[in-house]
Amino acid sequence: MARKKQERRKISIFRRIKLGLQDPMTIICICIALLIVAACVVIYHTETKTGSGIETKFDTFWFMCVAVFANYFEYVCESLPGRMAGWTMLMTGLVLFGCITAKIASWFIDIQMKNDKGLKKLNSMQGHFLLCGWRPGFENIINNVLVSNPDLSPDMIVLINEAPEQMEQLRSNPRFKDLNFVAGDFTDEAVLARAYIQTAERALVISDKSKDYSALEIDSRTVLAVLTMESMSRGIYVAAELISEKFEKHLRMAHCDEIILTQEYERSLLATASSGQGYSNVIRALMSDDADSGILIGDVPSQFIGKTYKELKDFVWNSREKSGILVGLLLNSGNFHLRRKEAIREAQKNPNINAIIGSLQKVKTLVSNDPMLTPPNDFVVPKNARAIFVRGKKA
Repeated sequence: MARKKQERRKISIFRRIKLGLQDPMTIICICIALLIVAACVVIYHTETKTGSGIETKFDTFWFMCVAVFANYFEYVCESLPGRMAGWTMLMTGLVLFGCITAKIASWFIDIQMKNDKGLKKLNSMQGHFLLCGWRPGFENIINNVLVSNPDLSPDMIVLINEAPEQMEQLRSNPRFKDLNFVAGDFTDEAVLARAYIQTAERALVISDKSKDYSALEIDSRTVLAVLTMESMSRGIYVAAELISEKFEKHLRMAHCDEIILTQEYERSLLATASSGQGYSNVIRALMSDDADSGILIGDVPSQFIGKTYKELKDFVWNSREKSGILVGLLLNSGNFHLRRKEAIREAQKNPNINAIIGSLQKVKTLVSNDPMLTPPNDFVVPKNARAIFVRGKKA
């Protein structure tokens, strides 16, 4: 057994040597080395007799180092063969220095090109935000994301799409120069892994128009991306945009935390505007472009978990100048996937058939981030609920 391993190692070594000898750069390096050795031999045998100062092998070696790497002569060769050998060393050093400089420059250019095209490997990240897809007006989307999330810096955002030219133009803006970019199909596991989806905190999938996709293809890719993300990272919060509401049930089955139905919102906005009551202006004010006004989501104080909504409302009313006006609760917020697992685990452990049916029904009906506006005063504030506020802009 040991002999077979040794034979395999020898074969592997010989194979590597053979492949190395087939590389043109290896052949060039060997030729340069042989040329330098030959020049050293000529100088040693000719210049030790001329009184040029080269008397020992070390003197010859030192002469070679200075000629090749510093491009000047430590000693002046007296004989014609010595001068020719010295000139050869000098030219070899110039060529070698040029090759090394070109290789270093090429290496830096390659890194920059990979970075611009989204092919560079990102540094390990944690708690970052993924933005998948591209469409016209993408710069405004990025800007609004940064404004709405003041705690999110550009270096914690990873863009994943197939529009490298647009990303290069986007990152030429000093405000967006620190954005990370991963080029590729955001439905592909390998591409998502390059973006460190396993340690990402949130992801937003927008309707991708980086290529000439139909509306059906765009929504299909969105659903596939959400399914892939949920399978790769169970703890990630995923919001996705759909063009058609036909795919909404597919995203809910994929446990998408938040679904944006673009056409439905547009129809509703147009319908409300047709009434002539100014609803669209109200909606615009509620959907503020900053993080301190409009509709806000805040934590419920721990002492009000299990208390009535009226008690929470009275408490918030006394501090409305700071927090805003309480208009409802956001149920089942937080780590939605863990609560599903807990419900399933409860169903598996409890021997009571009625409890099992109840737990399974809970898993089916549990909806992430389910808003409940103006609940009755006697409604008990559940665990994992958050408060919904409305606050105007400061004058």
